Amino acid sequence: MAETHVLFVEDDDVIREATTLALERDGFVVTAMPDGLSGLESFRADRPDIALLDVMVPGMDGVSLCRRIRDESTVPVIMLSARADSIDVVLGLEAGADDYVTKPFDGSVLVARIRAVLRRFGHAGGPRGGAADEGDDAERGVLAFGDLEVDTEGMEVRKAGASVALTPTEMRLLLEFSTSPGTVLSRDRLLERVWDYDWGGDTRVVDVHVQRLRTKIGQDRIETVRGFGYKLKA
Repeated sequence: MAETHVLFVEDDDVIREATTLALERDGFVVTAMPDGLSGLESFRADRPDIALLDVMVPGMDGVSLCRRIRDESTVPVIMLSARADSIDVVLGLEAGADDYVTKPFDGSVLVARIRAVLRRFGHAGGPRGGAADEGDDAERGVLAFGDLEVDTEGMEVRKAGASVALTPTEMRLLLEFSTSPGTVLSRDRLLERVWDYDWGGDTRVVDVHVQRLRTKIGQDRIETVRGFGYKLKA
């Protein structure tokens, strides 16, 4: 099995060194950078399998770095924030991050979250966008909702015939909705099924990803059911 390459951007020397050692003990190959600019250069040069970005780093902050990475790649991104209730968490998710971890964190917790994200991307990874081959939609497992088509085998989405670019996390979220159209899905269920959380997590992760998905497939596609969750309009 190929080793997993982690890009870790953290300006605190102690945290950077300790976390790097902890990840390496678990078998990860780590490239650690002290600021956002060097982190972006490393990302472009090395193309890591996953990026861990501290929100508050010099040169280019973690949120801006996340946006730059997301413009170029669907590689998974986990934000690290020292304040769980900070607007930084939401900003990071809106920038395209797939998850976040609050500092201080236990090394085993971070490793578990990294592995959960990588499992998700293994299930729904693939290139950004791209047109589907012509063929029998029924045989390919295409689900249609008006002008929205979800190819559950090719992992592609089309809206009015045009390809829609989704990250793997967004794709998994849409698959969860599209295979249960009209069914209200709770935030806890989505955390479990999409984020692989078998314990309670922060539902802001779900809310921000739903909003990101709405901007791509149509704001009225996914309905909020207050007090319960979300559903895809059948």
